[in-house]
Amino acid sequence: MLHVRSIWNGAISFGLVSIPIKLVNATENHSVSFRQIHAEDGGRIRYRKYCELEDREVSSQEIGKGYEDSDGTIIPITEEDLAGLPIPTAKTIEIVAFVPEDRIDPLQMDAAYYLQAGGAPAAKPYTLLREALKRSKKVAITKYALRGRERLGMLRVVGDAIAMHGLLWPDEVRAPEGVAPDTDVTVRDKELDLADALMDTLGEVDLEDLHDEYREAVEEVVAAKAAGETPEEAPAPEAGGGKVLDLMAALENSVRAARESRGEEAEVKPLPQRRTSRSSPKDTGGEKSTSTAKKKTTSSPRKSTSKTSQTGKKSTTKKTAAKKSTGKKTASRKRSA
Repeated sequence: MLHVRSIWNGAISFGLVSIPIKLVNATENHSVSFRQIHAEDGGRIRYRKYCELEDREVSSQEIGKGYEDSDGTIIPITEEDLAGLPIPTAKTIEIVAFVPEDRIDPLQMDAAYYLQAGGAPAAKPYTLLREALKRSKKVAITKYALRGRERLGMLRVVGDAIAMHGLLWPDEVRAPEGVAPDTDVTVRDKELDLADALMDTLGEVDLEDLHDEYREAVEEVVAAKAAGETPEEAPAPEAGGGKVLDLMAALENSVRAARESRGEEAEVKPLPQRRTSRSSPKDTGGEKSTSTAKKKTTSSPRKSTSKTSQTGKKSTTKKTAAKKSTGKKTASRKRSA
């Protein structure tokens, strides 16, 4: 059982079945935290909360919520006001539908939580919902209220627990307009083959092996300065880094470097077996070459035909000229007679 403080207590509404649950955070932040200080003397910079009417500092217990109207008027809103909202999701995670998981756009994914069964009476209905989700291979779409607003959620099974991912509302996800290049770019098959080779060389990775190197480097700097030592300097960037003048050369060098780092042969070889995935461009290319060959083949008879016709024309011209000359001689003889 998780020994984590719950951030919300309520129930899952599964039709007429109510499952008491506690909502706990499924993730935790391990980043290094910094404090703001006065750079000149190292003094802490603090923000104090003052009441404008009384011109004095107030404690957290004295601070409440208020809605600012369009004319600047502040309307106090209490926790009792929010708890008494006339909506079913105020204290309930309401399941509204079951859909295939691939229907959820990853862009909508937000914070993640675990749903913990609220005591022994919740064990049976909690297990029922978990097994139903498993067997259906679907996720549950939910609506719930948290931190002053109604939210969209998704329930799915993680191990033996039910997890809930907060989802952004569809109208909160921006369309990718103006993001992709607006120029026409042609990617050659050789470039795709090299990209495939680079992907194959990098291979897969166990996510458990990945760690936050930036955080570790920051912790080393803090430890070194605390011990009065000089932090280790970062290595100088390689010359020419960041500029890609020749895409093919860059891909070939990337494949070569990746293979060398894995102790494999550095030679970059073509990948004919991967060309089947892009059969259409290849087939089109084949058709072009075939049509070209046909054109070349058919062009020869045309040339020979034109030559023959030219020869025929010449012989015909000669015969016509001969007839004319013969006719002229006959006519001259008749006149002389």
